[in-house]
Formats: sequence, structure tokens, C-alpha cells
Amino acid sequence: MGWNALDTMDLAGKRVLVRVDINVPVEDGRVTDDTRIQRVAPTIKDILAAGGTPILLAHFGRPKGKVVAEMSLRPLVPALEAAFGAPVTFAADCRGPAAEAAVQGLPAGGVLLLENTRFHAGEEKNDADLAAEMAKLGDIYCNDAFSAAHRAHASTEALARLLPACAGRLMQAELTALETALGQPQRPVTAVVGGAKVSTKLELLGNLVGKVDNLVIGGGMANTFLAAQGIDVGKSLCEHDMADTAREILSKAETQGCKIILPIDVVVAREFKAGADNETVAADACPADAMILDAGPQTVAAVADTLFASKTLIWNGPMGAFEIAPFDAATNAAAQQAASLTKSGALVSVAGGGDTVAALNQAGAAADFTYISTAGGAFLEWMEGKTLPGVAALEG
Repeated sequence: MGWNALDTMDLAGKRVLVRVDINVPVEDGRVTDDTRIQRVAPTIKDILAAGGTPILLAHFGRPKGKVVAEMSLRPLVPALEAAFGAPVTFAADCRGPAAEAAVQGLPAGGVLLLENTRFHAGEEKNDADLAAEMAKLGDIYCNDAFSAAHRAHASTEALARLLPACAGRLMQAELTALETALGQPQRPVTAVVGGAKVSTKLELLGNLVGKVDNLVIGGGMANTFLAAQGIDVGKSLCEHDMADTAREILSKAETQGCKIILPIDVVVAREFKAGADNETVAADACPADAMILDAGPQTVAAVADTLFASKTLIWNGPMGAFEIAPFDAATNAAAQQAASLTKSGALVSVAGGGDTVAALNQAGAAADFTYISTAGGAFLEWMEGKTLPGVAALEG
């Protein structure tokens, strides 16, 4: 890869501008989930240990280029201090006199948090002047916000081209995991792609059929593929207008030598609620008044066999309506199988996307996956084969 890691930089006595994603939930002025803060802590601690001064750049919410008091980063200071084990000073701006004064007055061993970058309209416009003002505050640029790397913003793209740049620990872990899964993977490679709609994952599916050996399609989008083959899916969630597209993807997969795995059997119900009366039927036998809400045991067995024969797994999206039991069974079973194979050393497993993380956590499988990405949009765009501006800027 063509980017520098943190270890390649001389940080002693240097001011390090660190782009982080600490867009965390806050209620009544208190952070209620500090997961994202904890994930950037290793980078901050390593910079401090190397004698550098971390200066944090971050966005919060969508203030659309205006100062919105409720979207200030100031309330995050106590949570940052607890995670970093170091004093954190807050600056009321990320540019200009206030920021410059805060940098000058920062004590040794301290961390500086600059105010929300999106309070300036130039942030989302990737404004060169804003980036230049930010660059004055540091000697080195470190991007540890893979989750914001798909945006060409002043603090993620333009700034990276103005200073010696490197990837932080979290960014490095994300890029390494994705390169392992899609760049130069051990084969066979299997992808599990689920979710409600084909239309939201068209580019993803189109890219994957040319890169993986097996593609498991689950969730609501599987219904669209079944319908495209002339199968009646009753009242199931289905994008009938995407039938031609689904057939094109099936055709491309056949040409590329990618095996598509669709449900063999399905769990159907007349209502979508916890504990609803349900039955398992063949995939082509959904009653006209019922809806498909999960994959059945034969499908789970077929997916398990595929995973067992695979060396690499990429997972995005649940295989059924996992939020409600008993329609979480297929997702849970497949996730637990993947986790078990990973734990035994037989499989490299990389997963990402909001519903995916929730589903794997619910299945109790997340901890044993090789890598779980929390970078929803950026993870998807990488899987779609797109160039991420924040990553490309690090490569120079």
C-alpha cells in the first residue's frame, strides 16, 4: 500500500493534526456510547508516547457550515480525557486566532480538541483556504477516520496534501483488513450480502461478482432475485422493478465464475411481529398471503458448507429480519459458523455496515470475527470498488 503508517513518522516535538471520527451520541451533555472514542485512543496514546502533541480535528452532526451550539464538541472533553488518560484542552475554533492561541498554550503531554470542522462551510466544500489555515496548526497530518475517508472534505483530503501525512492505528487496521479481504485475499472468497433492497447495493453486488468466488444473497434483496427468476414471493418485501437488474447480476456472475447462493427454503409468516406464527417452505412455495422473513435451515446448511470451504469472508447485511425472533435464526447460525471458523484459524472474516454490526453482536459472533468495521459508508464504497478521497490523499 502506498500510505505511511504512524511508525514511519518522527513525532518527537511535533504537532500532529489527527483527523478522528468522534461523532458519538450525547444526551444531556454526556457521551452515552464512547465506542468511537475508544477506537482512536491507541493513536493518541502512541503519539503522546513518541513525544508528539495530538491536535484533534473532528466533525459532529450536520451543522451545514454554521455554528450550532448543540453540535459543539466541547461536551466530549471528559470522555476523551478518560479514554486517553491525558488532559484535553478545548479550542473554540478549528482555524484562526482562537485555534492558534490554544496550540501555543498547550501544555506538554496534553491533547487539544478543536471545535467542529463543519461549523465552516469550507469543510464540506474541500476548501483549500480552510485547509491551509488548519495546516498552520500542525507539523504532521494523521488521518485516523476511515469512516470519513469517503468524503473529500478540507480536513480529510485537502489538508492531507499540505503536510507530511500518515494513517493512524484505526485507519491502518481498516485498510489492512480490507486489503486482506478484497485486495489480495486467500481463496476461495465468499461474500454474504443481505439487507432490504437491491437498489441500495447495486454497485456493491456488481463489483463483488467480479472479485469473489461465492456470493450469498440474503434478506429482502434475495426476494427480488427470486422474483426475477419467476418465483412468486407473495407479500414479501420485493423490488419487482429491479428484476432486469437482478437478472443482469446473475448473468454477470455466471460469466465471471462467481457462484450465487440464493435461499433454497424460506421462513414465512402472515404478520411481521415477534413470535408470529410461521412455517418453513421451499423457496418457490411462498403462500400468496404470506411474506418471506428469513432463510430456512436448508439454506443455512448450504451457507455453512460454503463457509467451511472458504478461506476469506466479507459480510455486509443480515440474512433475514434479524431484529425480531424467530426471524433472526439464519443470520445467527451463519454468523456463529463464521465466528467459529475464524476462531479456529480456518477463515479470515471481515464485516461492516450498521445493521451488520448489530446483527453480529446480537448473534454473539462479533468478537471472533477477524475485523469488524464501524465505518458504514466508507466500508461500502471500498467494497464497491470506489476510490476513497481520504485514502487517496494519504497515498500522495
